[in-house]
Amino acid sequence: MSTGIERQPEQLSADDLEALIGDRAIGRDDHMNAPAFVINPDEVQSVLSDLRERAGYDHLSCVTAQQYDDRYESIYHLKKYSDPTDEVSIVVPTTRNDPVSESAEPVFRTADWHEREAYDLVGIEYADHPDLRRILLPETWQGHPLSDDYDQTKPQVVTLSEHANPIQPDHEDAESDTMFLNIGPHHPATHGVLHVETVLDGETVVDVDPDIGYLHRCEEQMCQQGTYRHQIMPYPDRWDYVSSGLLNEWAYARAIEDMADIEVPEYAQVIRTMGAELCRIASHMLALGTFALDVYGEFTAIFMYTFRDREVVQDILEDLTGQRMMFNYFRVGGVAWDLPEPREEFIEKTRDFLDELPAKVDEYHDMVTSNEIFQTRCIDTGVIEPEVAKDYGCTGPVARASGIDYDLRRDDPYGYYENLEWDVVTREGCDNYARVLARMEEVEESAKIIEQCLDLLEDWPEDEREVQANVPRTLKPDADAETYRAVEAAKGELGIYMRSDGTDKPARFKIRSPCFSNLQVLPEMSEGEYVPDLIASLGSLDIVLGEVDR
Repeated sequence: MSTGIERQPEQLSADDLEALIGDRAIGRDDHMNAPAFVINPDEVQSVLSDLRERAGYDHLSCVTAQQYDDRYESIYHLKKYSDPTDEVSIVVPTTRNDPVSESAEPVFRTADWHEREAYDLVGIEYADHPDLRRILLPETWQGHPLSDDYDQTKPQVVTLSEHANPIQPDHEDAESDTMFLNIGPHHPATHGVLHVETVLDGETVVDVDPDIGYLHRCEEQMCQQGTYRHQIMPYPDRWDYVSSGLLNEWAYARAIEDMADIEVPEYAQVIRTMGAELCRIASHMLALGTFALDVYGEFTAIFMYTFRDREVVQDILEDLTGQRMMFNYFRVGGVAWDLPEPREEFIEKTRDFLDELPAKVDEYHDMVTSNEIFQTRCIDTGVIEPEVAKDYGCTGPVARASGIDYDLRRDDPYGYYENLEWDVVTREGCDNYARVLARMEEVEESAKIIEQCLDLLEDWPEDEREVQANVPRTLKPDADAETYRAVEAAKGELGIYMRSDGTDKPARFKIRSPCFSNLQVLPEMSEGEYVPDLIASLGSLDIVLGEVDR
């Protein structure tokens, strides 16, 4: 087991939840791993407030919108930061003729972007939402791409309009003036095609509006058109395309294996765990190098050093999977193949990397975290208080650096993590500096996990090296089966909601991106600070736009 703090909060039974919701529940629609209560669209804030304040469900992890033949539906997936296995779903149906539902944003700030996405792609409107406009598509777009009446052949004319300062009338006086500043989308510090609409009062940031949607990945729709067994698994590598391939694959694998009741062989779980932690190290190396480049323009040393070490990890992953980035190594029920032969050489190569890693981490501390310029730029900037982080649904190093002790590898165990010794890294700084330190410490914890996996794989009995379960050639989960499952990806909680219609393809496939939720908190981190602090704060979130836009 992990040596982190063991927490066993009291879980409410389905009957307790039903009593709490009372006559506001008009039905039950239980999911595979959570009780689900159907409520009227004008009771959303009331029910969610009670679940948060009286029952402790303080983590709105995902909002899923979908369309049926006779209705629209919003699903609010609720968890507890203290125990993510204690889950409940609130299902809010609306008519097709009048798809209007009460907004959850007054209860959970993270619902802001999630509901805007639901409105943009599916067409559900949310009353009392503070800013209900499209988030991934241009404002002039016609129709909603995930609705069943959307005409994909219809040409779209996207008009261009001048940018208006959104707060100029409220911040103009005789002694100060405001300026509208576009940061990105074509700027290396935006970590992809992110456009940050920024308003300055002098040199102080007074308003920030992240503008996303430039990639249009269409990943959810493509997964809905693919078969469970073979055609979906290649897509997850492309969500966070620079670092988290196997972690992304595991998110889908966990969801379908839960839905289809597939038990993965123990040996394959060890290989999965080792590969996932190698990807975590690669991700954090990239995060450190690009952050140093963002903060003080250090390319020749720090950036190249981190890529030097990341390349060693990529070499190991290439030996294991056959690919350097788009691995497609996990399979439903296990992994594609065993360790490469000769097995001893692969294990020795991986151990050599682990043996050299502590000295390299010390080197980074000498060059980066102890650097006076770096500390000045990062300490006490980009502060995210714990309650703000929870309100925005932050997870991963972003949340743990604000003192939130939340890690799905320990708190909702999967793979082989519960059988290994390692620690969950948390820090109390809440600032850009704390997030850097958290990732560097997590690299050391990942190394511990990999070392133990190598010991197990080396000594595993030859006749028990089973890499895949016996999975049917065609998977057809029961009609109307629904599940939401998540893994601890490098950037936080990466979750998948799936609904089956009884065929070999999902009727709904929803990706809960940690980058999408974490990016929402950027205005809270940046308002009242300076433009260079905004750049540092954005870098400290470690986002990848391929996962934000999906």
